[in-house]
Amino acid sequence: MAGPAFRSPALRALRPEAFGADPSGERMARIRRSPHFADGVFQNPGGTARTRPSGSARALAKAYFDKEGRTRRAPKGDIPVHPTTLADLSGPPATGLRLTWMGHSGVLAEIDGHRILFDPVWGERCSPFPFAGPKRLHPAPLPLAALGPVDAVVISHDHYDHLDLPTIKELAGTDTLFAVPLGVGAHLEHWGVSADRLRELDWHETAKVGGLTLTATPARHFCGRGLRNTQHTLWASWVVAGEEHRVYHSGDTGYFDGFQDIGAAHGPFDATMIQVGAYSDFWPDIHMTPEEGVRAHLDLQGGAAAGVLLPIHWGTFNLAPHAWAEPGEWMKDAAEETVQAVAFPRPGEPFEPAGRLPVEAWWRAVSGPIARPWRRPRSGEAVADTSRGDLDLAGER
Repeated sequence: MAGPAFRSPALRALRPEAFGADPSGERMARIRRSPHFADGVFQNPGGTARTRPSGSARALAKAYFDKEGRTRRAPKGDIPVHPTTLADLSGPPATGLRLTWMGHSGVLAEIDGHRILFDPVWGERCSPFPFAGPKRLHPAPLPLAALGPVDAVVISHDHYDHLDLPTIKELAGTDTLFAVPLGVGAHLEHWGVSADRLRELDWHETAKVGGLTLTATPARHFCGRGLRNTQHTLWASWVVAGEEHRVYHSGDTGYFDGFQDIGAAHGPFDATMIQVGAYSDFWPDIHMTPEEGVRAHLDLQGGAAAGVLLPIHWGTFNLAPHAWAEPGEWMKDAAEETVQAVAFPRPGEPFEPAGRLPVEAWWRAVSGPIARPWRRPRSGEAVADTSRGDLDLAGER
């Protein structure tokens, strides 16, 4: 949210358009009536989540900016992007459900004859400024206009890597609907989306889009686009249920017990799209590691290794100190340990969860060695430690 300086008419022109708008009027009154809003802010499930880096500022700066950190946070070549075309997406999925990961948290879900676009970010940077901020590691798989019509755009929260001004302004010229968490509609109206195309939901509220039911469900995160975060817009995960299929999109979230409740109320799911990147010990409450992502998926499925997990929120922007490809490598280990079906599509590669899954570790072709501090090998198992180029024998150290 904008700071007090931008209240001045003389300085308001300096406020970037990308900051959006603060909720006001009836929208703000509705926010105050929310059972999840107290003491002037939205509340997280499970208590207050730490939303600012903890620990040593020097350690955080070193993780980001030393030579080793910079090297591992960038690919060593071009990330392979699937050459998606409109023809790839023009025919209906044979099984009734097809997912296309567009990079980061953006996913096109074609479900029971409808098309839902989650968290689309086609902009070059996730930032309020075109000249600064995290830049894409790979291009968008296809132009937004080539995607074809979508029935609804679903936004998880208002951070720049999920709510992208250039993308929303382009979509504002279509007739698509927008499903957003409570308060986020203020940004979209400010950018030209008419109020009648908004479906603005609190947690546990639903909206109908054709034959689909969209439900905003809890997440453990935070919000904010300006110089001052006043927690006046909600963050959410989403359930989309059709006549035959159900999918879940986590948005951004830390791990919490509520996944079991969401699964009990809305699952099981044919596919879950789970955030597994941008985690760090510096902010453990608001992003999940791949291991936590698998645990969340199993919670959502009632503890059964069923349905397909699509890892999201990695491989497109550098938003944490970890190696850019570490989430993929860690997820592959975690999935194998739990015998869980996980899809690893290249950006732009369509797949059907009930069909043949993309499972190739494509990132290895453009990634340097990735240390595996998460690996907990069984006794006697030889495990490559790629950070040192040798082998460790579990139980022999």
